[in-house]
Amino acid sequence: MITTLRGVLKAFLLAALAATPVSADVVRIDVQSRGDLAAGMTFGAAGSYEKISGRIYFAVDPAVPANRIVADLDKAPRNAAGKVEFSSDFFLIKPKQIERGNGAVLYEVSNRGGKGMLGFFNHASGSLDPSTAAEMGDGFLMKQGFTLLWVGWQFDPPKRAGLVRVYPPTATDNGRPIRGLVRSDFVVTEKEIDHSLADRDHLAYAVADPDSPENVMTVRDSVDGPRRIVPRDRWGFARDQDGRKTPDATRVYMAGKFEPGKIYEVVYTAENPPVVGLGPAAIRDVISMLKYRSADAWSMPAASINRALAFGVSQSGRFLRTYLYYGFNRDERDRKVFDGVIVQVAGAGRGSFNHRFAQPSRDGHPYLNFFYPTDIFPFTDVAQRDPETGVTDGLLTHAGAPELLPKIFYTNSEYEYWGRAASLIHTTIDGASDAPLMDNVRIYLLTAGQHGPGPFPPAQTIGQQKNNPLDYRWAMKALLLAMDRWTANGTAPPPSRYPRVADSTLVAPDRLKFPKLSGVTTSTAVHRAYRADYGPRFVADGVVTIEPPKIGTAFPILVPQVDADGNGIAGVRMPELAVPLATYTGWNLFNARSGPPTELSSMQGSYIPLARTSAERKRTNDPRLSIEERYRDKDQYIGAVSKAALELIDQGFLLAEDLPVILQNAGRHWDYIASMPTPSTAQH
Repeated sequence: MITTLRGVLKAFLLAALAATPVSADVVRIDVQSRGDLAAGMTFGAAGSYEKISGRIYFAVDPAVPANRIVADLDKAPRNAAGKVEFSSDFFLIKPKQIERGNGAVLYEVSNRGGKGMLGFFNHASGSLDPSTAAEMGDGFLMKQGFTLLWVGWQFDPPKRAGLVRVYPPTATDNGRPIRGLVRSDFVVTEKEIDHSLADRDHLAYAVADPDSPENVMTVRDSVDGPRRIVPRDRWGFARDQDGRKTPDATRVYMAGKFEPGKIYEVVYTAENPPVVGLGPAAIRDVISMLKYRSADAWSMPAASINRALAFGVSQSGRFLRTYLYYGFNRDERDRKVFDGVIVQVAGAGRGSFNHRFAQPSRDGHPYLNFFYPTDIFPFTDVAQRDPETGVTDGLLTHAGAPELLPKIFYTNSEYEYWGRAASLIHTTIDGASDAPLMDNVRIYLLTAGQHGPGPFPPAQTIGQQKNNPLDYRWAMKALLLAMDRWTANGTAPPPSRYPRVADSTLVAPDRLKFPKLSGVTTSTAVHRAYRADYGPRFVADGVVTIEPPKIGTAFPILVPQVDADGNGIAGVRMPELAVPLATYTGWNLFNARSGPPTELSSMQGSYIPLARTSAERKRTNDPRLSIEERYRDKDQYIGAVSKAALELIDQGFLLAEDLPVILQNAGRHWDYIASMPTPSTAQH
């Protein structure tokens, strides 16, 4: 009898275990590919790595409080258990022997489906399927023992092999299609007969009824200029093929072609919105699984991961600010998800990551993607009251409990102050004073940098000046390790370094003391963040009912003050900035081929070399001291760069192991300047 009872009990337990999913939200992991990384090469104490890819399947309960923040989740189809099912692609790089790792997972929020952190931290060549030694760069992340993870969160990246995406269900009104407003705006640089309704090369929402009179196109000459309605007989939804209009519900056609430099805007009705907010929920649930359970399909037993760091650049950084604002860092069991978050070059932005008919790729630039819900109040972590609207809110006031908040680094280049409203994250609403920071937050300005470091030698692309090649990624490596120590054992990172109102290193654009340089046009134009009204259901329900939105007054934007060379004063000054051969800026005006010459070029900074000799400086009326007036020779210059780098190493902003390459690059910069042709009096 006892034996029979034991047998029954054993069978019951085995059946129960077999029916138990990986966790209550991650249902299963489907591994589709697995193999050695870089032919089995080893990375220090972490040993060899492997890469694994495939699909993760989820089921979330709309009734759980942590899930109620997902817009339209209550309108998604449910399975027999009452849960909403969806899936995401994943790509994982981990030590083959996970116990040899450092216990941390570093999750990169994929920028439009891509994989960027190996290029960013390892100085590796870019790849959507990183495999080779060259695609590992210097191996920094692996040598540190990190487990690297990408999970798809965006539903509409281009259909390109290697991109990770989320596959969300469609929201309906009790089975009936939901319709709503979608807005598409664009500016062309050459005449075009048709254009996608999506942002750049992403997937577009199709127009529900191409012939509806509610579909409207307008054109205007500037961001804040008056809209003019384009007569309906001049445009339609079609693709041009050999001079023939072929119906296409995702493209818009213009008889006579779209004109360069004009801002075209189409407002139309679409249907069948995906539940976009399941993207951040997917990230939350995978990270929670790794921290609090196991991932047997990945050979990662429980407790092999004890902390989780998130990293996002640009769109992905804005995603992290949005993720924190909605409170996604609380899992379904009210536990903290990410321990540390590094928000890179996001400025003050959030984005279209959790509302109906959201277009996640849409951002906001001085002359690209206008008035989408990106640069919208609130901006600071602590709550502030907007006196014009009467609304009080803060970025980190929706976490659920203080203990659920991660450690946070906000790192921005100078471009974000000109082109992404970054000053708003640390000033009061009126711009009159500095706002307080929370104890779990650090802010670092990567002084005089552009949105993403340009290549060296610098090249001229869409701007009037050459692009800014100042490489601040060396500092970001040190800050990543500082964040890891802060989350692992509480070791405090370097103090915040950013421009402030109190010491006049953060000023109104018209107070910038930039030197007058021949051939360099300056401007007080900055990207503005406006009070925007998307309708009464936007904040509460994530439903946009007003397109285009009603635009109110702009928030005051401040920029970093500069020294006599035009280089930024406050922040983390890289050695080649502290010991300059050039002026580096975070702004660059469009050249005539690429956009309005009075507008900031998107994401670009400027590189303006110093004169080599005193005679050359005088000939071009350059107020900056020449190179020969600063440095005796190349050796003295390299010595000064070394001194500046050692100071940053002592302060925790550079790694000693990177000093040889930094000095080598400085020498290359000197040789580049020496080989440049002598400038004319008209330009540098």
